[in-house]
Formats: sequence, C-alpha cells, structure tokens
Amino acid sequence: MANIYDGAFRTILNDCRKLIIPVINEIFGETYTGEEEIQFFPNEHFIDQQDEADKERITDTNFTVFGKTPKKYHIECESSLPDGRITIRPFEYDAQIALDEGEVTEETLTVTFPNTAVLYLRTYQKTPDKMKYVIVTPGGTVQYDVPIMKVQKYSLDDIFEKRLLILIPFYIFSHEKSFPEYNGNERKLAELKAEYQEILERLDGQERQGVIGAFDKRTIIELSGDVIKEIAQKYENVQKGVGDIMGGALIETEARTILNQGIRETKKQTALKLLKRGKQTVEEIAEDTGLSVTEVEQLAAEKSR
Repeated sequence: MANIYDGAFRTILNDCRKLIIPVINEIFGETYTGEEEIQFFPNEHFIDQQDEADKERITDTNFTVFGKTPKKYHIECESSLPDGRITIRPFEYDAQIALDEGEVTEETLTVTFPNTAVLYLRTYQKTPDKMKYVIVTPGGTVQYDVPIMKVQKYSLDDIFEKRLLILIPFYIFSHEKSFPEYNGNERKLAELKAEYQEILERLDGQERQGVIGAFDKRTIIELSGDVIKEIAQKYENVQKGVGDIMGGALIETEARTILNQGIRETKKQTALKLLKRGKQTVEEIAEDTGLSVTEVEQLAAEKSR
C-alpha cells in the first residue's frame, strides 16, 4: 500500500518539479521564487551492510535547488505509524547521499548532508513535529533537527493560498477517519464530492492564472484518483463517488489533449531541433516550447539512442 503513496509522491515531484518550491519554502522557511533550476539525482543508493550483501534503498527524493547558493534536499513520504524506523531510514539515505557525492582533496574527505524533511500523510498522537539527529564524533558533537510536514494540518484554503499543490493527491487522508460515515450516508458523501468538485474548479483557476500548466493539472488529478482508489478500497461508495469525479475530469482533460495533439507534436519537433543545436538547457527548452522538463528529457534520451 505504502508503495502506491510513495510512487505518487515521486511521480508528482519528478513530473511537476516546480511544484516542490512552495513546499520547500513552507518546510524550511526559504524564499525561493519558483524560477530556480532544480536538478534531480538518482534515488537508488546502496547501503553498506556489515557481513551482508549491500542493500539497495530508494529515496523518495534527492535534488538540488540552485538559488543564490545551491542547496541539496531530501524529502521522505511516510504513511505509517511512527515506530522509530523512519528516524533511521532517512539518516541512512542522507549518509549515503553525502558519501556518494563526497570530495577528497589531499587526503581530506568532505561530505555534505542534505536538508532533510519527512512528509507525514497520516497524523497520530505519537507523530512528532520534528526529528533530531545527534552525531557524536571524536572531533565534537553535531546535532540538527529534521522537520516534519503533516499533510492533515493543511486545509484546502491553506493548500491553494500557499500553492502547496503537491499535497492535493494526499488531501483525502484528512477524511480517512470519516470513510465509514461517508460510505453509509448519502448527504455526507455528497459534501465530500462537492469538496472535490471545488478542488477541480480551483485547479482550473490555477491553470488560467498560469500557476500550473495543463500537464501539471492532469498529473495532480490522475494521482489523486490513484490515491483515492487505494485508500478507499474498502468503501465502495466513497471510492466510486469521489473517484468518478476525478475520472470525469480526466476524460475532459483527455478530450482537450486530443484537440491539442497537433500543437503538441509541433512543440516536440521544435524541442528536437533545439536539442540538436545543443545551445540550451533542458529547462530552457521546456520553457520555450511549453513542454514539461520530463518530456524534453525523454525526447533527449530518444534522440541519443
């Protein structure tokens, strides 16, 4: 189950990269504008195991934001009850990320740990507001906090006002405890469906304002449907009621996509020409053509085969 949610989180981050900036600002108190370059790095890391074969671990995110000073970030998505293991796992990743990218100069190893946070989809009484790492070394003790972002803390108004649109696919978690009531009460279910209709209308508004593109909106809607299907699988009325709303929005979006296929094909051909010239970055080509960074990267990969 958790893999569905982790997969949704990785997908929206990789396909809609600019949407991570407001989340970073919210968690770490940064003031990024959204125009910064974001570079993602491989999520696969091999953790050394004493007397055992190395284990492959996959982080949810590993990326650098190039602001005035480049900063590396690592965010994990967690839906389970806090049990202590979540405290260990990010540190393992952080240490391996730091080691993988460490620099050796004149027998001096320099490792840089990323700015790390955990996104909790479910909130329990035991869920803390932060984690703390204390590292005792022969040269002194280092300690730092790892902030925790609680999805259920944010209302729809919060999400849209702060542009935390990455949280929308997981907004349904704030209603999870009420699923039994929704499933057996048509009036309550209608209220939930109306709330999701409002989400779609507000996403349309964000698209009209240029905050997100059509690709971003479609990704948010599609992943929201995937998460709803998973989390409400025991509640048929909830799954079908809210799922049909998101599915209908996808069909409408697909119709628009068919109408715009000719335009998109032209954009792809333009992107291929720009890639062939090799004078622009992937991000610049994406901005000039209106394609997503992921689409341009895919075109570049196909071109190099």
